[in-house]
Amino acid sequence: MKHKSQTPLALSKAHARRLWLRAQRLDESAPFGEGPEATRAAVEHLGYVQIDTIHVVERCHHQILYTRIPAYQREHLRQAQAVDKTVFEYWTHALSYVPTRDMRFFTGAMKRRWQERSAWFRAAKEEDVRRVLARIREHGALTIRDIDDDVLVEKDHAWASRKPSKRALQVAFYRGLLTVSQRAGMLKTYELMNRHFGWERLPKPAPEPEVLNYLLDRALRSQGVVSVESAGYLDAPRKPAMRRLIERRVRRGELVPVELEGAGKWQHWARPEVLDPAIHPAQEAVHILSPFDPLVHQRKRLHLFFDYEHCFEAYVPKEKRRFGYFTHPVLIGDEIVAVLDLKTDRQRRKLLVQQWTWVSKNARRLRKARIEDALHRFERFQLAGNSGTEP
Repeated sequence: MKHKSQTPLALSKAHARRLWLRAQRLDESAPFGEGPEATRAAVEHLGYVQIDTIHVVERCHHQILYTRIPAYQREHLRQAQAVDKTVFEYWTHALSYVPTRDMRFFTGAMKRRWQERSAWFRAAKEEDVRRVLARIREHGALTIRDIDDDVLVEKDHAWASRKPSKRALQVAFYRGLLTVSQRAGMLKTYELMNRHFGWERLPKPAPEPEVLNYLLDRALRSQGVVSVESAGYLDAPRKPAMRRLIERRVRRGELVPVELEGAGKWQHWARPEVLDPAIHPAQEAVHILSPFDPLVHQRKRLHLFFDYEHCFEAYVPKEKRRFGYFTHPVLIGDEIVAVLDLKTDRQRRKLLVQQWTWVSKNARRLRKARIEDALHRFERFQLAGNSGTEP
């Protein structure tokens, strides 16, 4: 059924939450199945899974996948990246795992826009880039630890390295000359992109109109209800074109405008077939969400849909924190009920709750027991196969 009227359809927050949870596959158990194929399927459905260096608890990419794949194992992601090669690393709104099937939507950035990632890259010397490429071409894939003959320099950035080769490796990565063929924790192994995938050359970049359609379709699939801001998250130059694309789809009856409760002038759209069926309340599953989970990292959207404003305080001085260093929202059904500051003590092999803050006042005693059960499962997942060393 297609709604051709451009009059916005009223949408309650409760209905909008259920649509978003359905799109994120957080309203059912094991939506992607089990085993390595579930990891590929989850990354392809979500469009990307963010990577981050913080290791207070489980790495966020593993936690995001565990949240949707109860039987997930770290080895499954390693297999998808290093063996099956169905995912690769590149920049979305942040460094992320992305489906290999979508490579052509990123090769344009590799060829033309890579310098936008950081002014730090522009200072890389071309001779250093050529040197690391020649070394990998001749001797095979390597990590930064394998390079021990650099003439060390002073750091010019808080996250920089004294090895010029680190900057050269990263520049070659963002230019699509190298890819991360596998990683151990945050230690990346770099390989020639074409050799890793068995290609003669990179896939031809998708034209800009196709990239825009890809970004919009990815948002519709993983968000259910979208705005220009959510479809073009942290990509301001594309937002005017994104709006025009949405308006064309509305005229063709492929999208309908919705008037989301409490959104004010913030416009939203959805596919009509998503709105037509009755969307039942989510199962009362408990999810301990990474602060980098796709449901959380767009903070304004999270606040609008869930009436919950997440505070990320890892970079806030300790004395000024309200909720803790690395807090995790707890989702039960379609409500965020608490926020937990968690830390894993890998020597004692325990998951520590540094601070527990309730967001909801409803049924706290019953919900506390259910959250504690989820914490025990999360603790077992984190410590499985982990003897206290970097995963």
